[in-house]
Order: sequence, then C-alpha cells, then structure tokens
Amino acid sequence: MGSATSELPAQRTPLADAAETGLKIVVVGGFGVGKTTLVRSVSEIRPLNTEEVMTQAGQGVDETAGVERKTTTTVAFDFGRISLNQRMVLYLFGAPGQERFWFLWDRLFSGTLGAIVLVDTRRMEDSWYAIDRLEHHKTPFVVAVNRFDDDERPYSLDEIRQALALGEHVPMVDCDARVRSSGKEVLITLVDHLYAMALAQEGTS
Repeated sequence: MGSATSELPAQRTPLADAAETGLKIVVVGGFGVGKTTLVRSVSEIRPLNTEEVMTQAGQGVDETAGVERKTTTTVAFDFGRISLNQRMVLYLFGAPGQERFWFLWDRLFSGTLGAIVLVDTRRMEDSWYAIDRLEHHKTPFVVAVNRFDDDERPYSLDEIRQALALGEHVPMVDCDARVRSSGKEVLITLVDHLYAMALAQEGTS
C-alpha cells in the first residue's frame, strides 16, 4: 500500500516535526458506536479506559435504541497508543458518546491534529454533533463506518456521505473496530489525509 506511513516525505513539514514526538488523535462518535473497542483493539499498551456498568440511573438519559445489548459505558475518555513506524506514534483519545458528556469534547479537541468519526449506520444521526464540532474547530477528520454483524441494510459509503452531507475532501472507510488490522487501516487513512493537507498548505505558502 503506497501511503505516507510507509514512506515518509523527504521534506520536513509541520506535521512531520510533530510526528517525531507523537500525534494526538481523537476518536468521536455516538453512544455505543465502538470507540472504546477501536482504541482497545489497536493500542500497543494496555489502554486506559473509564467504562462503567450501566445502571438504572441512565435510563431515560442515555438513548440506547439500537444498542440495547450494551451493558457498559465510557464516563470520561479512553486512552491508547500505537506506533505506526519508528518515527510516528499516535496517542489515541476516545471521547464518551453520551450527550451529557459532550461538554468534554471541546477541551479534548485542544492540541488535536486529527480525528476519527466512528459511524454506526443504525444510528447515523448520532454522528452529526461530532462532525459539527470538528468542523467548528477546523480539525481534519476521516469517517470510519463500523460495520456491525446485525446491520440489516449495509449502506454504501456514497449513501452515507450523502446522508451526512460530507464533502468529497473527507476520506471515508469501512472498518471493524474489533479487528486490529482494520483499526490500523483507519489510522493510516487519517495520517495520509493529514500529510496531504500539510503538503497542500506548503504548496500554497
């Protein structure tokens, strides 16, 4: 696969400088979309997570339609780390998806070079807030569609792009958050996107 991660550009860019000390990446999306699972599956260290067992206190507060089998929920954020190569280390922060924790997102976005919006096509509307906040902060992002086994109608990426009103400049990719290789491909897609943007900015400066 020809990508920016397999052969880094010879010229130095702001992104390359940052990569030597690590890149902060945020994983956002709706409740129960698989953010904790993604961070856990790709992290090379034992991930820090703040999952707690869901209780009756959350009934009527957290919308669980479509994810009725979910028994735990993230109450702060997940953290993991993965080295894509000898120079590039990604620090992953998984944001809680419930609306009552959205106030944490803007602070979490501080210092973030890029983000992954994880999408569940059964609850596609849950992705809108994440996309809105990232666009507000002008944070580059990619959209990863987490394909669930019980997805009755597998929408195509083009259909999802249209439903989310995403421009063609936003990369989209299918994934299975449970599989390390699939999660790593999502991260590579994001890093390639960040490099392309950095090189484009250099070309116009």
